[in-house]
Order: sequence, then structure tokens, then C-alpha cells
Amino acid sequence: MQRIRLRYTKRGRLRFTSHRDFQRAFERALRRAEVPMAYSAGFTPHPKVSYANAAPTGVGSEAEYLEIALTESRDPERLRALLDESLPDGLDVTDAVEAHTSGLAERLEASVWQLRLDGVDPAEARRAADAFLAAETVEVRRTTKNGVRVFDARGAVVSLTEVSPDGADGPGQAACAILRLVVRHLTPAVRPDDVLSGLRATADLAPPVPAAVTRLAQGPLDEESGTVTDPLSPDRDAALAASPTAAGLPVATVPAGSA
Repeated sequence: MQRIRLRYTKRGRLRFTSHRDFQRAFERALRRAEVPMAYSAGFTPHPKVSYANAAPTGVGSEAEYLEIALTESRDPERLRALLDESLPDGLDVTDAVEAHTSGLAERLEASVWQLRLDGVDPAEARRAADAFLAAETVEVRRTTKNGVRVFDARGAVVSLTEVSPDGADGPGQAACAILRLVVRHLTPAVRPDDVLSGLRATADLAPPVPAAVTRLAQGPLDEESGTVTDPLSPDRDAALAASPTAAGLPVATVPAGSA
């Protein structure tokens, strides 16, 4: 059995696709691309697809991950291209590697989020971010199926900075602030809307329109630099180490002029 790990996106209007809707679209893409899927046992077999830490509905993402199990070996890049062609624009498969290591889900330790705040002055956003980071705790409320839950949104935040949007200094440009957020994946999970609630509580920051939220990356967290690294790198490194050239083994060649 071969395992392939895929990175995919949710862009544009497709950010409103729920996780269940994406699952249905992806399973259709698997059939359309004639992928030799492995199936679970039991009375209702289903394709062996493992989804990892999917983004909430309404949020864009450049870094969603899943793993599929195949009954026959396939080239990861060719498989990526076939699946990408079989999905609607906006749900794009951007990377594929063969799994040579375990624990993909455990590597997703943190996410990098971009919060676009239209109608907010960048200086106001910087002031609010500084106030949030200066607080020891920031309690926020979230309504769940079991009622209202109160938890600290500050402890999971590694960094929160304001970055200038492209064209922000041009003439006639409306006010727009962009915040870059790095947040650890803890329990309970702290989501971008929780941080926005915290900004409202600590600095009275209330954007006139809903924030446009995009996940830029997720993966292992480098504690020293505070950056999030690529979770597929260990599989690439393992594949490279296992290649014949890396092991110093002779590689078969076809003599010139052979049919």
C-alpha cells in the first residue's frame, strides 16, 4: 500500500465550502482521476482518506493537508496533476509527496493566518495588536453545541504583527490593515475569530466589515524563530535519502542506440 500526502487550497468563493462538501468533491475527483484507492473493511467500505486540521467554513487557506492510501504505486506529481484537473478552480492541489514517515497530523503544530481588516487604519491595528500581546490573558467566549465556553485566547498566540498591504500607500486607497498571526494548535483550539474577539475586548478594535481570513501555512513550529515550517519536508528528505544515487548505488542506464 502506498500513501500519498497532498497539500490543497481553498480560494475565492470556494472558501465557503464546508469540510463535508470538500470531502464529497474530493471523492468524486478520486473516481474521475481513476485513482486506485484502498478501501476500509466492513459493511460500508469507504476510501482511505485522512484529513488533518481542516480550516473552518468561510476561511480561505493555502495550506490544507490530507493523506490517501493506494493499492498501486503512482507518481506523486502525476497524481497531483490529475486530481487538480478533476477539482473545481479554487480547490487546487498544489503539492504531493509519498509518505515515508509517520505522524503528519502531529506535525501540524501551528498555523500562520492573515487577517485583512478593510476600513481599519494600519496604525490602529498595530495599537490593538500591541495591546493584545501585552495582556497576560485574554478571555473570549465561543458558543458551542454545549453552550457558551470561556477560554484564554492569548496563550496560544506566538506572534501578532501588522503588515502593509500591497498598494496601501497609493492615492485614493481606502484604509486597510493586515494582521499576520501565528497561533499554536492547542485544546481548545484558538481560531482567528477568537483573536478578533480578543482584539475587540482589549483594544476596542471593531472592523466595519467582517475580516477576510486566510491560512497561509501550517506545520511544525520553530520555537526560536517563531516560524512555521513545511510539514512535508521530512517525507521529501526521507525519499531523497532512500534514492539509489543518495545511497551511492549504481543506477541502471540504457546504452546509446538501444531500441
